[in-house]
Amino acid sequence: MPVINAQGNSTILGGSMLGERVRVAMEASNRYFVDMRVLLERAEQLVAELVQCEAAYVTPGCAAALALGAAACLTGGDRGRMARLPDTAGLRHRLVIQSGHRYKYDHTATISGGCLVEAGYAGGTTAAQLAAALASPAAALLFPAHLDGKEGTVGLRESIGLAHDRGVPVLVDAAAQIYPPERMRSWTQMGCDLVCFGAKYFGAPNSTGLLCGRHALVEAAATQGFIGFEYAQPPVFGRPLKLDRGEIIAVVVALREWLTLDHGDRIARVQARADALASRLAGVPGLTPSLVPQRHFGAPGLRVAVSSASGTTADALAADLKRGRPSIWAPVDGDALSLNLFTVPEGDEALIAERLRALVVA
Repeated sequence: MPVINAQGNSTILGGSMLGERVRVAMEASNRYFVDMRVLLERAEQLVAELVQCEAAYVTPGCAAALALGAAACLTGGDRGRMARLPDTAGLRHRLVIQSGHRYKYDHTATISGGCLVEAGYAGGTTAAQLAAALASPAAALLFPAHLDGKEGTVGLRESIGLAHDRGVPVLVDAAAQIYPPERMRSWTQMGCDLVCFGAKYFGAPNSTGLLCGRHALVEAAATQGFIGFEYAQPPVFGRPLKLDRGEIIAVVVALREWLTLDHGDRIARVQARADALASRLAGVPGLTPSLVPQRHFGAPGLRVAVSSASGTTADALAADLKRGRPSIWAPVDGDALSLNLFTVPEGDEALIAERLRALVVA
C-alpha cells in the first residue's frame, strides 16, 4: 500500500527516496559482476576523500557500523581475537556509555560481544565518574552525537580527552548528523576514532551506512565484515552484514551528490511545500499550522496544532490519516501533528491538506 511519508527518514517506511543519479548508478551496476573486495576498497577510498578522514567502510546501515566499529575496538588488528567474537572472555570488552546517553540503538554495539557499562547515574554523569569508568579497562567509549550537550552529561570534546588519556577509542553514533555537509567531516577532525552514519539520510538506500575514522580501526572493522569473512582464516563474525554491489555504488554517488548539493535550493523547495500546506489549512476549524524552522537538515517542518474546535484530537487525526488511501504517516507531538515535509514529494502536500480538511470538516 502506498504511503505519503510525513514522518521523515523512517526505517519502517523505507528510509529514503533515491535520486535519479543514484537510481541510474544502481541500475548500471546490475549489468556486470564485480570483484567485491576491489569495489569495496575503491568505494572506501572515495568516501574517505569526500569525508576527509583516514579511512572509511561502507556498511549495511548505521547499526551495522556500530556493531563493526565496536568489534574493531574489541579486537584491534588481532586475527585471533577476531575469530573468537562474540566470545569476549578474557578480552577487554567494556563499552562505556554515560547513563544519560542510553538510547534505543545502543544495544546494537553489543552484538559483536561487547558489554555496555554505564558511567554515572540517570540524573547525571560527572567527568570524574566518566574517567573512573574508562580507567577500569574499557574497549571503547560509545557516544551518541545527538545527545551531545544534554544536561547532566559530559560533552563530546571533554569525553574525547578523558578517553584518549586512558588509551580508550571513542565510537560515535552520528547517524543523522550530516548537515551542514562539513559537519560530516567535523567528527574525526575533533578527534573521534570511529564515526557511524546512516547513508539513508543523504539519499542512499535505507539499508546502507558508513563507518569512518582511524585507518587501523576501520581496517579491523572491514576485516570482520562480509567480504573479510570470505578471506579470513579462521572465519570472523560479520558474514551476516552483507551489501550488494549496487548499494555500495549508491552510497558513493549519494554522498558525493549530498556534499556538492545546492542546499539553499533544497531547503527552499521544502519551504515552499510547507508554506503551501499551511496556506491550504488556513481557516480549517481547530487546526493551527505553524512553521518550525531548521527542523531537519536545515529545512522547516510544519506543526499543526489540533484544538477541541476540530472535533477530534491529534492522535485520532493521525490514526485516521494512516487508515486512509493513500496512507499518510504523520508523527504526533502532544496536541499537534508534527509534519516533516522533506520526505513528502512535491505536490503531495496538497493531498495531505485535502485529507485533513475532509477529516475535520466532516
